[in-house]
Amino acid sequence: MNPARNLPISGVYCAAATPVLASGEPNHAAFAIHAKSLLEEGCDGIALLGTTGEANSFSIAQRQALLEHVIASGIDPKRLMPGTSQTNVADSVALIRHAVEAGVAATVVLPPFYYKGVTDEGLFRFYAELIEGVASNDLRIVLYHIPPIAQVGLSLELVGRLLESFPGTVIGIKDSSGKLESMQAFANAFENFSVFAGADPFMLPLLRSGGAGCITSSSNLIANHLRVVFDNWHDATRAAEVDHAQSRIEAWRNLSNAYVQLPTVKAMLARRRNHEGWTRVRPPLVPLDEAQCNDVWAQMAALEEQDNG
Repeated sequence: MNPARNLPISGVYCAAATPVLASGEPNHAAFAIHAKSLLEEGCDGIALLGTTGEANSFSIAQRQALLEHVIASGIDPKRLMPGTSQTNVADSVALIRHAVEAGVAATVVLPPFYYKGVTDEGLFRFYAELIEGVASNDLRIVLYHIPPIAQVGLSLELVGRLLESFPGTVIGIKDSSGKLESMQAFANAFENFSVFAGADPFMLPLLRSGGAGCITSSSNLIANHLRVVFDNWHDATRAAEVDHAQSRIEAWRNLSNAYVQLPTVKAMLARRRNHEGWTRVRPPLVPLDEAQCNDVWAQMAALEEQDNG
């Protein structure tokens, strides 16, 4: 039995990209196809509308509509972990309440990220107002620690206080600090607390330190390799298979960072899903140009040949 499965929530979760129409609206049909494909390819669930999903480039109504449409397409809401963060309490409560009422497994919640240099006390009050504002026994929150982007981090002390004050509601954290030692510190500090790696190559060492799995961007493309690692990392007889899958994860992750990551992932999805519209991103991001796309697609073809070799 995989030890990670004893945690409140665990597995391979895709930080899903969001396809957009020429109008800039989310493409509900293409997203539903993508989400179903991700589950078939090995993901335990979909963490939609996070950083990779360009959540903060969409309105509240657009975010709520995307969640509603993917559930209406037939995907079990218990396999969904939407991002529900805004920089203010009222809008965050609206997003979280909508997601909880839709029946999702949990919501992923950033700290308020506009004001910098804020105290743990201020962050605690923000999360407390969210939880008390939603006021639902069904609420489950996965905190989102991404200081390279938000510039507002979550300390061990703050997380400990939230766990003490809201047991059974705050159940985990996605750590996108880029530092394995940060992920391990969260995993070591708290029992029955799900710590997810925010970058694919860190999932294996984090699992070995008591982690829960991953919520990552490259899982848009390599859920199969992540599945192998998650299912077999603890089995010494499968070590060679796990090491091979880990090497493939690192190769694909490196390609996703060949240019600006999010436009690169979407260019890769344009080829994978055979849908050119996937290359679109929302401002302030810009898509890869033709030469960059061709470069990425050529490297993808090489990686796919190696995967199939």
